[in-house]
Amino acid sequence: MPVKINKEIEKIYFSIGEVAEMFNVNTSLIRFWEKEFEVIKPHKNNKGTRFFTKQDIDNFHLIYHLVKERGFTLQGAKDKLNENKTEVINNHEIVKSLEKIKGFLLEIKENL
Repeated sequence: MPVKINKEIEKIYFSIGEVAEMFNVNTSLIRFWEKEFEVIKPHKNNKGTRFFTKQDIDNFHLIYHLVKERGFTLQGAKDKLNENKTEVINNHEIVKSLEKIKGFLLEIKENL
């Protein structure tokens, strides 16, 4: 009897529209950030259509965190990523974890 493997297929590439929707921003901002930040390197087909990888999405998360959530200027965000990207990643992970904990605690509070 064959074993069924229930493995979720993970998407490899994302369109610019999908990326913009993930961050609730316009596609023009995604194109702008792509030009401004060297860490964003989408694959392009012969027609010039952009295809973003999971790594690009992760980098967009870092940029979004620095610019939109922490209030950095574009140059400040570039400098921060260039001087210590690992620190930015760690801080962003901590913020995400704390947000999950906050959501969980608020859910518990509502159920009391």
